[in-house]
Amino acid sequence: MPKYYEDKDEDNKACSGVREDLKSCLLQHDCVLKEGKSPRDCLKGGVCKALQVSFFECKRSMLDNRSRFRGRKGY
Repeated sequence: MPKYYEDKDEDNKACSGVREDLKSCLLQHDCVLKEGKSPRDCLKGGVCKALQVSFFECKRSMLDNRSRFRGRKGY
């Protein structure tokens, strides 16, 4: 889910909203907090899968020539 902050600096990188939400999802998950695994290991285990897929789609849309007309996916 997208999170919006009023006092936060604007990050103009592509897919920055999805990246930030994926990062916060991973760091707040029990896999990282209780089991002590790295976020990379948790991603391989299927944690935060919906955000991972949307981040992939956003990055892939950057390479797609049709996205010049449609705009990038993600937020």
